[in-house]
Amino acid sequence: MSTFFKYVYVFRIGGSIIKHLLNNGHEVTVYTRTKEKSEPLLALGATWASTPAEAFKNKEIAFTMVGYPADVEEVYFGDHGLFQTAESGNIVIDMTTSEPTLAKKIFEHAQKLGVEALDAPVSGGDIGAQNGTLSIMVGGSQATFNQVLSVMQHFGENIVYQGEAGAGQHAKMCNQVVIASGMIGVCESLAYGLKAGLDLPTVLQSISSGAAGSWSLSNLAPRMIKEDYAPGFYIKHFVKDMKIALDESKKMGITLPGLTLAYDMYERLMEEGYGENGTQALLKAYQ
Repeated sequence: MSTFFKYVYVFRIGGSIIKHLLNNGHEVTVYTRTKEKSEPLLALGATWASTPAEAFKNKEIAFTMVGYPADVEEVYFGDHGLFQTAESGNIVIDMTTSEPTLAKKIFEHAQKLGVEALDAPVSGGDIGAQNGTLSIMVGGSQATFNQVLSVMQHFGENIVYQGEAGAGQHAKMCNQVVIASGMIGVCESLAYGLKAGLDLPTVLQSISSGAAGSWSLSNLAPRMIKEDYAPGFYIKHFVKDMKIALDESKKMGITLPGLTLAYDMYERLMEEGYGENGTQALLKAYQ
């Protein structure tokens, strides 16, 4: 492909991704539910479209990132979805954390249209998106992956081909399983340190770089100490991800007690009205 045209559905970290594409000279058409949300991107040179179908018309590549599997269905298969204007030779890349079965459905339908489809969920949160260092887990055709790798490198650092359609989503579930149990460990460590009368920032100096080190410990524990619960990643979306992982694990006949515990704890926070907070708000369960 000579010139890459992007259709990007802005959601969560989507704005940062689009900025990286614009800064690297790509032409970007944006669709958002409300145009006001895209105004900062339009000021940087992006074009706005009123529907996914309109956004993708006469374009080559579509990047999508929405909230829930139902949103993915609508963006791709809806009456105004991008499959309405997709043409042979196009590439669609869904970066939503979604269901592996839906990723396969998108891939199979795309193939009927002569279109290539990748599932490419990301990890790294708002910080990774802003810094262009996201981890991207990709499923679909390896040839297509190779074709778009240079574009993904504008906003991703650790970009790994995982296998056939759906494999990217399965890899993201592995990622979320680790985070789920790890967040419990981070919160319990802080609760213990506080009760012991320790200075928590000083504790983090020791344990963040040792065997206990993790992304959550380095990036979210400081926010917890400051009682900063602004969302880098919403609790409501993490609950969605954990539910997908639990459903998939059930289909595969495996039991994940750590994930189950984390899901139950976060679901209680949802019921208490913390769904719009960041995942670091799990600390509230210990207060």
